[in-house]
Amino acid sequence: MSTREGNLEAPTRHPVDWKGADFYDQASCEKEMERIFDICHGCRRCVSLCHSFPTLFDLVDATADGEVHGVAKKDYSSVVDQCFLCDLCYLTKCPYVPPHPWNLDFPHTMLRAKAIKFKNGEVAAGEKLLASTDTHGQFAGIPIVVQTVNALNKTKPVRKLLDSALHVHPDAWLPELATQRFRWSADKRGYATTVTNGERTPGKVAIFATCYVNYNEPGIGHDLIKLLNHNDIPYEIVEKESCCGMPKLELGDLDGVAKHKEANIPVLANYAKEGYAVLSAIPSCTLMFKQELPLLFPGDADVAAVQKAMFDPFEYLMARHKDGLLKTDFKQALGKVSYHIPCHGRVQKIGKKTEEVFKLIGQTVGVQLNTVERCSGHAGTYGVKTAFHAVAMKIGKPVFKAMAKDEPDFISSDCALAGHHIAQGMASNSLPAAKLQHPLSLVRIAYGL
Repeated sequence: MSTREGNLEAPTRHPVDWKGADFYDQASCEKEMERIFDICHGCRRCVSLCHSFPTLFDLVDATADGEVHGVAKKDYSSVVDQCFLCDLCYLTKCPYVPPHPWNLDFPHTMLRAKAIKFKNGEVAAGEKLLASTDTHGQFAGIPIVVQTVNALNKTKPVRKLLDSALHVHPDAWLPELATQRFRWSADKRGYATTVTNGERTPGKVAIFATCYVNYNEPGIGHDLIKLLNHNDIPYEIVEKESCCGMPKLELGDLDGVAKHKEANIPVLANYAKEGYAVLSAIPSCTLMFKQELPLLFPGDADVAAVQKAMFDPFEYLMARHKDGLLKTDFKQALGKVSYHIPCHGRVQKIGKKTEEVFKLIGQTVGVQLNTVERCSGHAGTYGVKTAFHAVAMKIGKPVFKAMAKDEPDFISSDCALAGHHIAQGMASNSLPAAKLQHPLSLVRIAYGL
């Protein structure tokens, strides 16, 4: 029987066999990469997604006969380095993913190559530190130290030092440390005590703060709390937490991912078993618990329990609305809003839930919404690295232009890092300026809170 061309079935994902006998075997990985690269070269459908594919196709086109077998194995790493594991090729573009018999999984093959690189000691200390968000976040909330670090990070000598030591581009936007951590400043529990479960939603929420909200932008977390309190939804801040592990995953440090998993899953599983919805306001963190950990640790009952309980905040709010349990007493119009859907939100397979909430607001008080569904180019630490910052700005340029359409009052993205990257890109391209607000903050404004 001949192999059919393409695939119209929903993608399925196989677990990552990272503890298998040959997972870290370089030759075996290169053989699989050659197989996949040959399929990608013959298709080229993903050329506009990230820089991995143009890099691959340029390497192929430069060979004597224009075929993958002519590409030196040592050059495969240049393709791997450009992959930031957004998963868009797998879930939105590729016609050859499982259940197609070609069984093509580009992102997880790149993850395997990254893991081998990490295991072989080929990842620099600076990259490891950059991915250790719990480590450099420890300065947040310490009086004087925070102000000093934030001030120094804006000076040319320190940015030059960050470039040489951590390979952080001197022009890349960097988040400031918060003067007060979210977990220190937020009420541990909400004032609502009555739990009203819906058909689709648990009636109480456990908030997984995330490193970014805790250390950098606690206002996002406080706005989430205001929305929960306004809708009479009891909440708790998760008792204790570690980094979700996504920065370690992007680096190929799977043992580091496992360490964070062992810190988080037992705690979150208790909330899940007690009937809480677990909410995370950073799409990458949410995706880690929804997809990556279940694929890395298949058969782990606690991981599966957390996966089932984990919600994107807007996924939860829209489900509450469908349960007839979300207040729509919006009071303030938002004007013109350019909203960006980040990649790690798109691949959660939940639809455009943030857009749906904006449209609810529009039905009551009015919103002129411009939705942009394309990669901003930031992609975790990718966009700040010296080697990739210029490419990240190039990838994001169509988004910057689209976000500036009709001169919005606000620009917004579920991914706070992408939002700042977009704001920087708009400024560097001399596009009209607009106030940056997280979607949760815009809903809080619409409620008049």
